[in-house]
Amino acid sequence: MKKEQLKRIFEFLKEKEGHNVPFLWKFKNNIPLTEDDLNVKGDLILTYSDIESLPKGLKVGGDLDLFESKITSLPEGLEVGGDLDLSETNITLLPKGLQVGGKLFIRGSAVINYSFNELMDMIKPGFIKGRIKV
Repeated sequence: MKKEQLKRIFEFLKEKEGHNVPFLWKFKNNIPLTEDDLNVKGDLILTYSDIESLPKGLKVGGDLDLFESKITSLPEGLEVGGDLDLSETNITLLPKGLQVGGKLFIRGSAVINYSFNELMDMIKPGFIKGRIKV
């Protein structure tokens, strides 16, 4: 199915049923994201995806799973209510203001080379409430 056909279907569903266009579809197809789109209520699963970066202002209420994705950077001020999985990614730095309500998984990523204190300094004034799992 072509991109334009899907776009019309999503617009129809929003108008008739009140369903929003999925965040991931909009993001992958370079469709402008609204403030509501940036507030993902549940989990955002991007395992094995080709996504290299995420939009500024993103807030994920549940887990953000980037395991073995092609992600190379995270936006400043990223908020994750649950766990953040960066295992087996090319992430080399954590962003300033990162907020993680659960655990941070970093096995197999370049940030594993930093000490706990270095990671905490990197994200100030952010926080990680759970454990850092390597």
